[in-house]
Amino acid sequence: MDDRSTLILPSDVVDEAMPMDALPDALEDAFAAYARGDANMPPKSYIDLPQYNGDFRSMPAYLDVTDWDAAGIKWVNVHPDNPDDHDLPTVMGTVIYSDPETAYPLAIMDGTVLTNKRTGAAAGVATDHLAAEDASSLGLIGAGNQAHTQLEAISQIRDIEEVVVSDVDAEAVQAFVDAYDDGFAVRGGTVGEAAHCDILSTVTPVESPIVSPEDVGDHTHINAMGADAEGKHELADDLLLNAKLVIDDYEQCTHSGEINVPWSAGVLDDAHLYGELGDVVTGEIAGRTAEDGVTVFDSTGLAIQDIVAAHVVYEHARDHDIGTDFDLMGV
Repeated sequence: MDDRSTLILPSDVVDEAMPMDALPDALEDAFAAYARGDANMPPKSYIDLPQYNGDFRSMPAYLDVTDWDAAGIKWVNVHPDNPDDHDLPTVMGTVIYSDPETAYPLAIMDGTVLTNKRTGAAAGVATDHLAAEDASSLGLIGAGNQAHTQLEAISQIRDIEEVVVSDVDAEAVQAFVDAYDDGFAVRGGTVGEAAHCDILSTVTPVESPIVSPEDVGDHTHINAMGADAEGKHELADDLLLNAKLVIDDYEQCTHSGEINVPWSAGVLDDAHLYGELGDVVTGEIAGRTAEDGVTVFDSTGLAIQDIVAAHVVYEHARDHDIGTDFDLMGV
């Protein structure tokens, strides 16, 4: 392959080049770089399209992970009506992965599979540091695409035996059960049954909380993954107020994460935040301790996660001579 070419990497190649077992460690490197100040990540910007019940998000980043550095941008949408109205995914993304030294576009790759997998892997990193060591049950609220990567990532981190999935769509629940019943004791259940598991991942787009303090177990770790835009809110305020609350990024979470609604209402403030996941990863602050009860990770999704995942994909593609070379720049 010519170093002066741009690799075109469609979704099937991205999927092949990004095995889930390689992602949590890579994502941990990204969180650590951000905590050390070795990353530049402007806030995620939004273009709201209410006439289409959707939006676009622009997510640029640069990071230096000791042995390598990388830059890039993800252009991604969220259009909830897509599956029913257009037979398209709710979330679609495109990543441009660049050489920081020259700005040459090294690759253009599908960001949809990348987004799903890196989001699951981020939950895996949080689970590693915040869930009980002997956690063996996983609850999932929401049975869409993201539920799959939550299970795939978290089962790399803890020895998951039992899985309980809850969704208003009974067909989606059954499809999920059918997909995984060979590897796990998986079943459909209520929100309370899912939330009483050792680990809970919430992956819904709701704007009214669906998980209350009574639903969760005494020592459940929760990955709150669904809230990624202003107004979204999956967990009851009382649950957040009484949990050990770890966020991925202060500015993004207060604007569009799980905490954004109670934050804007003045229910939550700085005193309720334990810290950022990057500080947990680097050891600046402790992860789960013996005294902890419920822990919550508020994940908005960071551009550094996309760029480190794109790095994994690009290096694998180059090493294995996959993807399509394209003379994008003509230089």
